[in-house]
Amino acid sequence: MSQENLLFKNSDLDIETRVDDLLNRLTIDEKFKLLAGTRFFQTHSVKRLGIKPFKMTDGPLGISRHSSFFRRNTRFPGGICMAATWNRDLASQFGVAVGEEARAIGRHALLAPGINIDRSPLNGRTFEYFSEDPFLTKEIAIPYVKGIQNDQRIAACIKHYVANNQETNRFTVSAEMSERTLHEIYLRAFMDVIKEADPWMIMTSYNKVNGQYLFTDQELLKDLTWTKWNFSGFIVSDWWAFTRADPPVLVEECIRAGMSLEMPKPAIFNPDSLHKAYSEGKITDRDLDAVLRRLLRVMFLVGLFDNKKTLPKGKRNTSDHQELARKIAEDGMVLLKNDNNILPLDINKINKLAILGPNRDKKFGKWLYGGSSAVKPPYEITPLKGLKEKCKGKCKFVTEPKDADFTIIFAGLNHDSEGKLVRSDEGTEEVPIGHDAEGTDRAQLELPDEQVNLINQTVQENPKTIVVLLNGSPIAMNGWLENVPAVLETWYPGMEGGHAIVNVLFGDINPSGKLPLTFPKRLSDSPAHKSTRTFPGEDLKVFYDENIFVGYRYFDNENIEPLFPFGFGLSYTEFSYENLKLEKKGTSETITVTVQVDVKNTGSRTGADVVQLYIQDVESSVERPPKELRGFKKVMLSPQEKKTITFTLVNNDFAFYDETIHDWRTEPGEFNILVGSSSRDIHLQEKMLIQD
Repeated sequence: MSQENLLFKNSDLDIETRVDDLLNRLTIDEKFKLLAGTRFFQTHSVKRLGIKPFKMTDGPLGISRHSSFFRRNTRFPGGICMAATWNRDLASQFGVAVGEEARAIGRHALLAPGINIDRSPLNGRTFEYFSEDPFLTKEIAIPYVKGIQNDQRIAACIKHYVANNQETNRFTVSAEMSERTLHEIYLRAFMDVIKEADPWMIMTSYNKVNGQYLFTDQELLKDLTWTKWNFSGFIVSDWWAFTRADPPVLVEECIRAGMSLEMPKPAIFNPDSLHKAYSEGKITDRDLDAVLRRLLRVMFLVGLFDNKKTLPKGKRNTSDHQELARKIAEDGMVLLKNDNNILPLDINKINKLAILGPNRDKKFGKWLYGGSSAVKPPYEITPLKGLKEKCKGKCKFVTEPKDADFTIIFAGLNHDSEGKLVRSDEGTEEVPIGHDAEGTDRAQLELPDEQVNLINQTVQENPKTIVVLLNGSPIAMNGWLENVPAVLETWYPGMEGGHAIVNVLFGDINPSGKLPLTFPKRLSDSPAHKSTRTFPGEDLKVFYDENIFVGYRYFDNENIEPLFPFGFGLSYTEFSYENLKLEKKGTSETITVTVQVDVKNTGSRTGADVVQLYIQDVESSVERPPKELRGFKKVMLSPQEKKTITFTLVNNDFAFYDETIHDWRTEPGEFNILVGSSSRDIHLQEKMLIQD
């Protein structure tokens, strides 16, 4: 029989029939071959059956150069900026666009999004992730995953499963936490994204959880994702994870746990080890077929066996992708301070500008810059370039702040900051001060001293000094924030960042971003930084002693004033809230609550606000946070325009993870419904009773 006539080649048949047929045709050696990768970002081929390699690419910020045959691709803003938009529509568009770029370079899977919870503000990969809050994380991830998969048939890979919340000792550290903390904070977004978006891949993390590597943990992989959450895709290792494990893992442990693919090449899943385990009965045909079936299913989903003419074509580096990168950057910028409405700037009233700071002309799209998420774009608009375009023929630049009408300082972090010497019992080492990058955590929450000195010296010379931050994680601002009139947080804004920054500074765009995580005043205020036990850990164990009180949950519970709270962000206009109404139906098992609130733009500029809904369990059988985010909507309003915003809450929105039944439970009792513009700016609240 020719390959063209093989049953699994018939795209008119249902996918399970095709998977069954192909699986039954594979020899044991071919099955072993498919369990491990080759050439870093693809699986082996099986020429006898016409099985082509399944190809993957890194991609939280776009299609990485190192995994795309050294191509230049659209560089989108960092994940933290995407989350700061609080904009589900943009997340969907981002997913579609990055899926198109993956398809255009012949890849079948995007190793994104990263949905780990931001536990520590020093985590080197915070810029890739979304939030400290599971609800916001999943609400951005779900449309992102659907956009990748539904439009271009590219597999989305949610990662890193689970509790990859620090880079220090990431290959061997064990995250020690309670069952409730694990499920309620760190697994919740994975569960909801799997149930609501059906991602086709999961990547396991390097670290252990409660003493066990995830890729050997049958309870958290096969039992939880396969059985309880109905995950139908396959699970892949992080690159070289099996070989970096200490103590070493066994092939049968990984297969039985539900691992389908070892990347980037066979180490534990090598033919000799697999044959030995198979011949000794440690892995069976049933074990092998269970994990391979999932890998093959995704190969069919992405069209690996379909006629190329029937598949999406994809596209990359297009003007619409570049425009989307700019829109995400604009929508995600957070105005943190704006005394006396110094912003927006009026280009017609400025004669001279002084542009200072280490990030004014910094390009971030470099080879492996920041780690595996690095994307090198065909061009990159720096802040200085954007300002030169905006100001050409209208105002000129000067070098001395005292000679300028306004001074703009572009400060923040980057991916290769200068180091400082740190002495410890092990000796002296150089660590990065302000380093947002895979593989290392930041050494301090503050800006480098030279940047703080620059800000303070400049504002003495020119009180009209605006600080623009380019960074991917929270920054402490003690010693300079009180001295400057305006601060704009722009994150890592991507290849169109310079245009986006200028558009916000000069008022062409009204800022509407909100913080997706809390900015502490000092590192010791953060719940992860109470001792070395809680970060970076002791004896390769890091203890999550804060339990469920992560981010704003902790700050609220301990009555600690943050520098800037979760959900915070200013606008060039003002908004008012009124007429909060609740309509309740059902009991604790079937509860549905409709929440309505009127929001009005009371200012003189068109702008968007993010209406945030939190719940508070007034009296519970277990300790719960003072408030938990359970809804948000971004609404654009013209001056004096009013709209009614509607939320719908259901049973799971009121639930907590009950360790006595090892599942989620909604408890009858009194709840507060809180509506506001940040976690610390609640405008309206109403009580309601959930009955048994």
